[in-house]
Amino acid sequence: MPQSALSFKDLFGRVQRSAVHLEMRDQYGVGDEAADFEEWKRSGRRDADPTSAYWAPWVDLISTAAARGVTVRRARVVSEPVTDYIRYEHAGTDVNVHAGEQVRWLPRRDASDLMLPGNDLWIFDGTAVLFNHFTGDGDWSDPGLELREEPSIVAQVVEAFEAVWSRAVPHEQYKIR
Repeated sequence: MPQSALSFKDLFGRVQRSAVHLEMRDQYGVGDEAADFEEWKRSGRRDADPTSAYWAPWVDLISTAAARGVTVRRARVVSEPVTDYIRYEHAGTDVNVHAGEQVRWLPRRDASDLMLPGNDLWIFDGTAVLFNHFTGDGDWSDPGLELREEPSIVAQVVEAFEAVWSRAVPHEQYKIR
């Protein structure tokens, strides 16, 4: 992930109550997962070991936050039938849950009447939004991160996330279509 003046890891380390992530793309092409995604496409096997070199840094970040009482939620808005990339994400989501995340899925057709932001994002403690900017191919753009703390922007994205969350299906109940 591209770095900003205050890194994602720093922002996550400062969160006290909640960190929520809204994902709305059907395809990502970020370099740090390319090899794992290619292996999954080739073999159908996904690295689902929370202690692997691929997952351990994320599991540590999330489990450390959860241990200090932070609620971590991730909502994914997806088109159906889903893309191969979403199948790949779904295949690894048990690790997110193992780390301490709550994950839900919302079929895009069920989000048509929601006003959603134009970019994926993280909301930290309901006071700061970190927008994630991607290229059309799904890789990080330059710059890839945009931190916003204006109360009106934060309120809009918090409302959007909560609307998605309230409609979305918990991971353990969501069936890939």
